[in-house]
Amino acid sequence: MHALIVVAHHDPRSLTHSLAAQIAEGLSLDPENTFEIADLSAEGFEPRFSAADLAVHHREAPPPADVLAEQARIERADALVLVYPVYWWSMPALLKGWIDRVFSNGWAFDFSADKLEKKLGHLRVHLIGVGGADAATYARHGYAEAMKTQIDHGIFEYCGARVLTSQLLLESETQDPAVHLEAARAIGRDLFAASRHLDPATPVRPASQLDAVR
Repeated sequence: MHALIVVAHHDPRSLTHSLAAQIAEGLSLDPENTFEIADLSAEGFEPRFSAADLAVHHREAPPPADVLAEQARIERADALVLVYPVYWWSMPALLKGWIDRVFSNGWAFDFSADKLEKKLGHLRVHLIGVGGADAATYARHGYAEAMKTQIDHGIFEYCGARVLTSQLLLESETQDPAVHLEAARAIGRDLFAASRHLDPATPVRPASQLDAVR
């Protein structure tokens, strides 16, 4: 099975990049698995939603070439894995802009005044956010639930995609990185285990925070 791992961090030496690499290593433990890492910053993806993207949304023009290329990468994948630092209790602008442009009307969903057709029912999604605060802070202020509402439900469930795991690796600036790296490797190792045993008729509820890495 094939995974597309999308990384949104400008520094290749970052913990975010190291976690993505460990997820890939975990995937590689099964020789039947393959992966592609999409480094949005290194690849120079343009995240700004332009007039051309608005024309796509209104179904007045086809998607630009860079958007088509990203959609093709997702279509080749059995699972989409997003690895990103938490900026102001959400994802970075680079990743949000990637979603804004790539998950377009006509591809991710069909929207009209009287109906919504969700078109990504085949897509399995795994979310890994890297946060500096501790779990108590996320729980006390409701940040974790707010992120699930905005990202898991508001973006992916809106398009019909199924979020199989949604995890926050916290205390990233104070915790021993080895703990997070080990957790990331386990995420990769187990990534397709749920998919292989998933009953398509069974709804998937996003997972809670990864308590083991608090």
